Amino acid sequence: MGAIPLAIQRPARRGRLLALLCIGAAVLAVGAEAWRWSRAALHHERPALVAHAGAPVASVTELSHALIPMPAGVPSAHASSLASLPGGGLVAFWWAGSRESGPDVKVYAARWSNGKWSDNWEVASRDTLSRALGYGVRRIGNPVAWTATDGTLHLYVVATGLGGWAAARVVQMQSHDQGASFTVMRVLPMSPLFNTSTLVRSAPVALADGGWWLPAYFEIGLKYPMLVAFDADGAPQRVTRIGTRIRSLQPSLASISPTEVRAWMRDNGVSRRVQQAISRDGGQTWNDLDATSLFNDSTALAVLRLSNGSLLMLHNREDTDGSARSALTLSLSTDARNWRPLIDIVDGGAGDEFSYPAMYQVGNELHITYTYQRRAIAHHQFRINLQEEKP
Repeated sequence: MGAIPLAIQRPARRGRLLALLCIGAAVLAVGAEAWRWSRAALHHERPALVAHAGAPVASVTELSHALIPMPAGVPSAHASSLASLPGGGLVAFWWAGSRESGPDVKVYAARWSNGKWSDNWEVASRDTLSRALGYGVRRIGNPVAWTATDGTLHLYVVATGLGGWAAARVVQMQSHDQGASFTVMRVLPMSPLFNTSTLVRSAPVALADGGWWLPAYFEIGLKYPMLVAFDADGAPQRVTRIGTRIRSLQPSLASISPTEVRAWMRDNGVSRRVQQAISRDGGQTWNDLDATSLFNDSTALAVLRLSNGSLLMLHNREDTDGSARSALTLSLSTDARNWRPLIDIVDGGAGDEFSYPAMYQVGNELHITYTYQRRAIAHHQFRINLQEEKP
């Protein structure tokens, strides 16, 4: 076989060199992130958690269910989030567009008031975020909402520049008119690796001083859960890793006592069970726990601490046909360790998708939203019934 011409050899060598440099950069990035979290935890002031009552048994009775109005001509919707409004109302956020990661994806919102949903309105797009940030945004994704004690509505939106979700950043926005309009405040300072590969999904948790914790997760190579602490004005204070696992993401948090906090995570490993971690010092340090007995095949979940102290988890269960996202179950725990099913929210067949749930309590009502077949966002309203636990 004849020799390869020099003009062909050089581009090939340059291509191999570039590939090696890219691989080396990725290895260094993952290594730096691992080193970052292998150091001893920095001690910080312990936050005061919101106190809760005891934990009588709870059951639920469905009052209504419907699909939230979608924007006309938009075929795909996903990743809803709920937050409260003054006067007992709710606001839901979600993304919708032609498909996940599509250039036309936008974040939409709708209000729940007097037993019905308003029409939707546009909150953010890659164009509006690009103009506010001063650089290009290629795609947007998961929104997460939180209402501060002063009524300010905070919205966190996943946004990427180049690449996929592994290149994601989290944009923080604020509204002082109940979500009618938003101002971009900042890109959250989450990671030393070009501040990328950080996403959000689950609802924040209130602190006694008016601040809150925003659950987050890192996704490039390693996959691990974190929390971001905010003060009462919405300014980020610190980032804390939850446990040491590298195949868990999308944490959902609940405070159990003034010092104990629990986290439950989506499993991206081989156990196919809901992962969990515990903090016994108010979120300062975290220890991994054995996986729960609850099925999880890399699907998002939501945990809510009711005002009476009981815990609810909304999660996908394995259906009889083996589907990972075709059935959503609401389970109850009174001790943060043992769970029992209360009710199936929805149970479909092979190929159906009911996923990415969210929950919110308003008085004696429980509100649930979730992705319905990737086409819309479903909403269920329940009455919460308290019962005495039998000995």
